[in-house]
Amino acid sequence: MNRLLKKALAATALFALGAGMAHAKETVVWWDFLSGGDGVRMKALIQKFNEDHPDIQIDATTLEWGVPFYTKVQTSAAVGEGPDVMTYHLSRLPLGVSTNTLREITPEELASAGLKPEDYAPANFQAAQVDGKLYAVPFDIHSLVLYYNKDRLAEAGLIGADGKPAGLDTLEGFDAALKKLTDGPSDYGLSFQTAGDGGVWRVFYSLLGQQDGAFLGEGGVLPGDENLDKAKKALSAIANWSAQGWLPKATEYPASVALFTSGKAPLFLNGVWEVPTMVDLAAKNQLGFEWGAIQMPALLGHKATWADSHAFAIPNNVGKEISPEKLKAVLTVIAWMNQNSLAWASAGHIPAYVPVTQTGEFKAMEPNATYAPLAETAVFDPQSVIAGVASPVYEATGNYFVPAVNGEMDPAEAVESFRDDLNGQLP
Repeated sequence: MNRLLKKALAATALFALGAGMAHAKETVVWWDFLSGGDGVRMKALIQKFNEDHPDIQIDATTLEWGVPFYTKVQTSAAVGEGPDVMTYHLSRLPLGVSTNTLREITPEELASAGLKPEDYAPANFQAAQVDGKLYAVPFDIHSLVLYYNKDRLAEAGLIGADGKPAGLDTLEGFDAALKKLTDGPSDYGLSFQTAGDGGVWRVFYSLLGQQDGAFLGEGGVLPGDENLDKAKKALSAIANWSAQGWLPKATEYPASVALFTSGKAPLFLNGVWEVPTMVDLAAKNQLGFEWGAIQMPALLGHKATWADSHAFAIPNNVGKEISPEKLKAVLTVIAWMNQNSLAWASAGHIPAYVPVTQTGEFKAMEPNATYAPLAETAVFDPQSVIAGVASPVYEATGNYFVPAVNGEMDPAEAVESFRDDLNGQLP
């Protein structure tokens, strides 16, 4: 009897183990750097995913944005302790690949998730690659846009029949508009962050891109006289705005936003991430004017606008190869987030997944639908280990371009010093 009882108990244990395995959840450890409105929206998406997928559970942690996040990712992956998936800026991919922090996502793996290159704008998908290999899947395009106070522009005769700003599509026309707006009841014609590297870099890089200027080449940073001259032209245009009193000097980020929302500056250059601020203030009747946002005008040639992308990447956890089951779960997460990114667009972003931008729901979403065409003319940060968010490029912008914009340094001298500094940091 004892022998039969032992066999029965063993069989029961095996059955229970098998049943448990059949219903086991695959836990996906997730790291992101998303705070504020982005963080709220991402948490809602994660919750929805977990509700829809009883077999996969996202275990999410939010870490500090910028250098702290990327440093932690690099050190954790090096000892096999990184997450299973993480948010990542495409502009940081070259540095991540150079430090062996990122795992390649093969074409076969991408296809297994039901995703394909044609699902993304060409420039966006290209920015997700390093040396022809895919290291991240884009989730959005977040770019510089021009916010405008429609009431103030209408008073100045700068609104067209379509209700959008008119007469801004040349540097001369834009300058004339800034002068007219500043000479009117506004304190300034334009606002953006002039005390920090981010605001100045995004405007400068957009104007360089509008001239088809090459930031990097065989000759290093701003190679050759032609590209150097284009950079000087771009920075000189910005410095002139502040020198004329049309753009406030030494303005920190929060103050630059407040100048627009208070009506003191009718034009505002900033990222799409401030759309929720405008939406919320308007809903509370705290804005005091009708607002909109459009693609940055073509001031120095053709339309081109600085852009970056939040994306999903898989760390190369050294000594801890991701299992096929875990990889399948991670790819399921990435694909689902892309396919459900309409909710993410409410933060002002343009979904990277083109099928979402083609839906009626997105086309009715304003102002996103108005500036969405910028995805076709976006200029992503230079692909280099010295470029990207919180990089030497941003630091050099703060050291040279910011003083030039604020009248403390000659723009031509600033561009040359910027070039020489960064050339000394190239590998």
